[in-house]
Amino acid sequence: RMPASIPEADRRHRASAAFSLSFLSLVFSITAFSSSHWCEGTRKVAKPFCKGDSKGDLCIRFNSPDGNNSQAVQYIWETGDDKFVERNFHAGIWYSCEEMINEEGEKCRSFISLTPASDRGVLWLSIVAELLYIVLLLIGNILMSVEIFYYSSVIDGLKINAFSAVVTVLAGLLGMVAHMMYTTVFQMTVNLGPEDWRPHTWDYGWSYGLAWTSFACCMAAAVTTINKYTKTILEFKHKRKKLERSFKIQYNFPDH
Repeated sequence: RMPASIPEADRRHRASAAFSLSFLSLVFSITAFSSSHWCEGTRKVAKPFCKGDSKGDLCIRFNSPDGNNSQAVQYIWETGDDKFVERNFHAGIWYSCEEMINEEGEKCRSFISLTPASDRGVLWLSIVAELLYIVLLLIGNILMSVEIFYYSSVIDGLKINAFSAVVTVLAGLLGMVAHMMYTTVFQMTVNLGPEDWRPHTWDYGWSYGLAWTSFACCMAAAVTTINKYTKTILEFKHKRKKLERSFKIQYNFPDH
């Protein structure tokens, strides 16, 4: 029977740290996966003609009483930026939304339908990898919670600890691949996507940062779990050597 050499408080502290990191990773990944702010930017859209008595800078006054005015004519035929308006948009794995002109709210479209046909398979692979990433994180969280609250011995805890470390590392690799595949698909969609969607300016949004933060927490949890497992094994070996040395001394110098 191998004695438990690692202090109980220290063991629980490291197990709780790994579980906390893994749980944060799971929450961040689910939030990012379900949001549509992986990428944000603006689209340059031609201004519509004003209707009725509508005025303002978001439409072109064509059929207006001052249509013969030289400034109005110059405005109508101008080819510069005054004929265009910028609309904010944000896109995620599932859909892309942009604000409406002269109206409140947003108009959303499926991002999968916007993706070029040649890259749609890569996007589906990214979605599958993201789902597997979340599922493996959930399994890792369950294993870590079982180790903390329902373990029967240190040896059983070590077995669960080893399995949760493998699951967490695999989840991190899948998450990294999924994020990189989506990045590639989005950049290809910007270049080859439909004309009525292509952004004028864009950058990565908070969901994208949250997804990579989830990956960082996942890998930190994996490192903490592996470190805990390795330290426990080394302490077992050290304890066994001390016991063997003690037995050897007692054997060579028996107590009469």
